[in-house]
Amino acid sequence: MESTSTPRISAALLESYTGQNVIIVGKVLQLRGDIAFLESDGQVQANLNRDCHLMVGNGAQIIGKVNPDLTIKVLNAIDLGNNVDFQISQSVVDITHQFKDIFVYADRAGMN
Repeated sequence: MESTSTPRISAALLESYTGQNVIIVGKVLQLRGDIAFLESDGQVQANLNRDCHLMVGNGAQIIGKVNPDLTIKVLNAIDLGNNVDFQISQSVVDITHQFKDIFVYADRAGMN
């Protein structure tokens, strides 16, 4: 069994994670049917499932797979309310990518 982590990313990093599961925290800007648009260091389009209950203006954490068109197929979404410090959330993304060896587990046998 291969163990991998689910990295925290923002919109700016979507292209690097195509086909992978990720965690994104952002502010819900707009809801259109089963699509949510979030602000997370850029705009993210999240394709929601019927279990997602987000509110415009609130923060949200989404876990999902990055599609080839850089949208997210949401597996899980949590409404974080309206008191989210997005600057701290972005700092967590930045730090985890700056120090990947500490925060990201990958199968070392498959890495060069």
